[in-house]
Amino acid sequence: MATTLTIKGQVTIPKHIRDALHLTAGSSVDFAIGPDGQVVIQKAGGQRGSGADRFQSARGKADIRWRTDELMALLRGET
Repeated sequence: MATTLTIKGQVTIPKHIRDALHLTAGSSVDFAIGPDGQVVIQKAGGQRGSGADRFQSARGKADIRWRTDELMALLRGET
């Protein structure tokens, strides 16, 4: 199946390939060039389309309730 490269260097991944790789909008993919020159596409880990994003691992909730003046003093090295 042939597709056309846009002026921005983009192509549409055919639906049967998106379905086979379970790709949805926002999914990440990896490309590689095989030893025979063929391009290999595979689903990348940590999919944005699955609800996770690149900041997900950094998110959390603090167990300590800081008062603003105490936190500012700590950040300034005044404690």
